[in-house]
Amino acid sequence: MSDPVPWDHTPVPRLKPREPESHKGHFGHLLVVGGSQGLAGAVVLAARAALRSGTGLVSVAVPQAIYPPVAAQEPAMMVWPLACDSQGRLTPNALEQLEPLLARATAVALGPGLGQSPGLTQLVSMLYTKIALPMVVDADGLNALAQLSGPLRAPAPRVLTPHPGEFARLCGHSTREVLAQRCTLVAQLARAWKAVVVLKGHRTLICDGQQISQNLTGNPGMATGGSGDVLTGVLGALLAQGWPPYPAARLATFVHGKAGDLAAVHWGQVAMTASDLVEALAWAWQKLEQELH
Repeated sequence: MSDPVPWDHTPVPRLKPREPESHKGHFGHLLVVGGSQGLAGAVVLAARAALRSGTGLVSVAVPQAIYPPVAAQEPAMMVWPLACDSQGRLTPNALEQLEPLLARATAVALGPGLGQSPGLTQLVSMLYTKIALPMVVDADGLNALAQLSGPLRAPAPRVLTPHPGEFARLCGHSTREVLAQRCTLVAQLARAWKAVVVLKGHRTLICDGQQISQNLTGNPGMATGGSGDVLTGVLGALLAQGWPPYPAARLATFVHGKAGDLAAVHWGQVAMTASDLVEALAWAWQKLEQELH
């Protein structure tokens, strides 16, 4: 089967050196929306990854039920409690509480640890279609989108980061079909949703509907819970800093995989955790920075 769009073989983009007079306001404000009872760690991983990826400010909006443990995890992030149901999941009423947070943000990361419910599907739909900020959607944010009838239109750039199972639910194919026709289906989904799609896995694909690229960093040690949340944080950080979605997705997947490779050297593939990936991001960005000099 022929490739559906041209392959992009250009070098992965790099961050520019920071100006001496820079301050936190120059590097964006990412709002991470997610978390639920039993899944509080996902938003923490995403927020920590964003902080390790150059974002000036990171806010985390979570259900009120998990606010205390999340707020205690990372002093550099700002944490905001929102309306939730009896199961500790966000409700559509949280949208009004999100409005002042969205007014200060420059990008949104939606989905880590969100959980699933009819109310969450409604909330995700409203955020996706109404919020005029760049947004990366992952995990249960994608599962909520899959519950809706067809592709949604958005007022700002969107990046979808499914693993093969989430991708299959979005496009209506089996996971086996997705793995067998990755290039064709990722281009079709990107065009249908008018979004950048990052199909995660071995040799992750990045496609904006017009071009497709393949990430070559990473290793099997990254097949661990929370790894995708770390990628969401890195990608959200770049969107918050003003990067266009396609190059942001390319750089984020590259650095995420590079961090995994460095973590594997230090901890080994078997022992690696998502928290190790966050720590290794510092080394990965440092290596890329050294390449600029």
